[in-house]
Amino acid sequence: MGRFPAIGPRYLAACCSAPCDAKSRECRNSSVLTGLTLPPSARNDAPVNSVMIETEELSRSYGSTRALDGVSFRMGQGKVLCLLGHNGAGKSTLVSILATALPPTQGVARVAGYDVVRQAREVRRRIGLTGQFAAVDGNLSGRDNLVLVARLLGARRAEARTRAGELLDAFDLAGAADRAASTYSGGMRRRLDLASSFVGHPRVLFLDEPTTGLDPVSRAALWEMVRSAVADGTTVLLTTQYLEEAEQLADRVIVLGHGRIIADGSVAQLKEQLGVSTVRATLADPAALPAALAALHRAGLEPQPGEPAGTVVAPVRESAALAAVVRALDEAGLAITGIALSEPTLDDVYVSLAEGLPELPVLS
Repeated sequence: MGRFPAIGPRYLAACCSAPCDAKSRECRNSSVLTGLTLPPSARNDAPVNSVMIETEELSRSYGSTRALDGVSFRMGQGKVLCLLGHNGAGKSTLVSILATALPPTQGVARVAGYDVVRQAREVRRRIGLTGQFAAVDGNLSGRDNLVLVARLLGARRAEARTRAGELLDAFDLAGAADRAASTYSGGMRRRLDLASSFVGHPRVLFLDEPTTGLDPVSRAALWEMVRSAVADGTTVLLTTQYLEEAEQLADRVIVLGHGRIIADGSVAQLKEQLGVSTVRATLADPAALPAALAALHRAGLEPQPGEPAGTVVAPVRESAALAAVVRALDEAGLAITGIALSEPTLDDVYVSLAEGLPELPVLS
């Protein structure tokens, strides 16, 4: 298969996962995502609905800089946890600690019930990891990259090639399967890197900004792969700067700010607690905008001029305020040609959080 690749986190995890006794290897045919199985001890040691990721006062310092500061949370099986935060918030540091690539300065972290420091080998047997940058061997073909990972995980040669073929098809790489990965485009290398994470059917899958560099079609395909893995019981921890991605996939969202948890809940909970809906009314007479602003101020709202001209916009905390806007404008004798209520988005939630956190940039 050519030159053996440098040992990085994925290969290290795979080497630590491979059974030492070839006779003990257990393989089976399955779907694209379920593929290779773990040894029985790794596959059955956590009950259904068990806690798969747990941290207690987890901290990490680089000199005087505190990248993580007392992070505590628990995540159950078959769920997607999305980490949001600005660059430098601590997202990648947290993933690195949970994936055993970086030790914490303080605190405890467990994955699938195993301590990431004292039982790192057991953790590595149960996880898949895709980092921010594609970690593939450019001298190997796409197929051989995947076969290598499968062999390190203990698969027989025939099954490793079968598994590689399944994933090459799933990630739309079959047409370039036997080309050197160095000839791949950036998006293709990214898809190959993602495919490697699915080779061994991990109990916990860490995806650190996995769709960076992917086109919309490839991004949507990855979302479906994640949903399928979760349906099979895999727990996914996803970091992203695409808020739409979090809305599409997350069962739970944790927002980090300067190494600390500043918000935690489902998308719906965060929107309800921190988001603000917006009423947008279009006036029949654009010249009546000053009167409309005054009328809504008297009703206790904080209206602003909107676009196009003759539009008034007011943030509201509940949908019942829509009627209050209509009533206030009607009592002022102002006719409208249209009115709409926009529900809050995760962008709104993040902006709301950013207002209380100094130097916190807005995600795009």
